[in-house]
Amino acid sequence: MNTTDFAHHLTNYLSSYLPGQRNVSTNTIKSYRDTFSLFLRYCRDEKHLPSEKFTLNHLKRSLVEDFLIWLEQCRNCGIATRNQRLAAIHAFCKYLQYECPESMSTLQEVLSIPQKKAPSHSLAYISLHGVEAILAQPDQSRKSGLRDLTLLALMYDTGARVQEIADAALGDVRLEPPATIRLVGKGRKARTVPLMERTATLMRKYIECLFTDISASSSRPLFCNNQREKLTRSGIAFILDKYVQMARSSAGEYLPEKVTPHVLRHSKAMHLLQSGVNLIYIRDLLGHADMKTTEIYARADSEAKRTALENARMPTIPAETPVWHQNADLLSWLQSLGR
Repeated sequence: MNTTDFAHHLTNYLSSYLPGQRNVSTNTIKSYRDTFSLFLRYCRDEKHLPSEKFTLNHLKRSLVEDFLIWLEQCRNCGIATRNQRLAAIHAFCKYLQYECPESMSTLQEVLSIPQKKAPSHSLAYISLHGVEAILAQPDQSRKSGLRDLTLLALMYDTGARVQEIADAALGDVRLEPPATIRLVGKGRKARTVPLMERTATLMRKYIECLFTDISASSSRPLFCNNQREKLTRSGIAFILDKYVQMARSSAGEYLPEKVTPHVLRHSKAMHLLQSGVNLIYIRDLLGHADMKTTEIYARADSEAKRTALENARMPTIPAETPVWHQNADLLSWLQSLGR
């Protein structure tokens, strides 16, 4: 079977370059694969260009821009999804520059397509009362309830990403003091996170109840469904949402409108910051590669404090305040600084 140059390079990029040379995670490869699968379907259905005839000469800025517009207007994708698809195409074009330098000019035109600026949203997080209300819902007398409580407590205690919890194995947990868990995050970067005493006690109870032979089960997923298969991201989100809805009846005022696993992660970071923990330690706990990512919590905390102060009962500032440039003494002092 004859293949086009595009098919050859894309196959090598996804199956060899990304996992072999870049050592990127399986989830990243799947995301890139899905982007190009969607892109090729768009070219076939909207541009009448079948994948078996698609070549590098077809990969032009105008085609990519039309694809991005189609994502937003026809598939109703948000700006974040649009930017994610564009990032995957950009990464492939950067790779192609070294594989096909004769196409560098066309590739750089694609690379010049900018990311679309998304509106900023306030950082959603749960108060301590809200977290306590959620953790009070699972029934520990049942194995499924014990699993769910351990899962939610571990997610909050470690501030882990949902995929990190889904990928955790029994062998990643160390219950001897000091108790820790090994988490593998983005870029397959592993970090060891300490467990609070109450979480470690709960984890010990969970393991003793559900794992009969710990030594033989070290590679087994830490959290499984009823079919003894590893919990997925959507499965974990479903469990969290179940107990959030139960908690709303008694603590609805402490819970935001939408609570996702990532909101639990945000909540842990905010609670640590509000307790006086240094941002550097929070960065290491969350596994951030860049300190700028962690600083969003400091900005969010400052905004929350400002809002609280504005809502507090304080003396009202008169509407007509003295204008500074009408103050002759102040004006003279300011002018003297330049002499």
